[in-house]
Amino acid sequence: MAEPAHHELAALPGTPYPQALAAFGERVRLIGPGQWDAPTPCADWSVRDLVNHLTGEQLWIPELLMGATIAEIGGRFDGDVLGDDPVAAWTAAAGAARHAFAVPGATGLTVHLSFGDVSGQYYLDQVTTDLVIHAWDLAEGIGGPTRLPAGLVDFALAAISGYGDLSGTGAFAPPVPVPDDADPQTRLLALTGRRDRPREGR
Repeated sequence: MAEPAHHELAALPGTPYPQALAAFGERVRLIGPGQWDAPTPCADWSVRDLVNHLTGEQLWIPELLMGATIAEIGGRFDGDVLGDDPVAAWTAAAGAARHAFAVPGATGLTVHLSFGDVSGQYYLDQVTTDLVIHAWDLAEGIGGPTRLPAGLVDFALAAISGYGDLSGTGAFAPPVPVPDDADPQTRLLALTGRRDRPREGR
């Protein structure tokens, strides 16, 4: 099956996946004991819900790269995957996912996603972009550093630019208007329905 050409994230060479994992993980380790129930810019998701989502996403990666289908994995990673030590759960899942993508030839494999079969490179680019956007969400939720590395921002912006209104996917709010001279991070967030709100120390 051909890779989707409508609203999914574009496949790009040179995905900075390890850096995206590190950016999200840095913010996970900043979460205070009383912040796990705090709200985030993701509708209906607390800080714990957000970390759970990204941890679960990393848990899927080794399985899908080994050729498993969504049906074969089933509900194994449904619900809470963080347990009593969310930071340790994230760290283990991120490490396993990074190792899986580092296997020679991983980006050339066929991955069976819910909307069809795609290349490992396409899948890698998709999860990288998700990490970048949610690193900002997590920082917003905990009052942490929201300024993302420029290389990650440029990658994610290139990945989702050109797809128009992403709110039709159900995964994003409607785009936010920004000035023509807005910086890349502001434009990236605006495309995903988020508004960058500068504050001291960001």
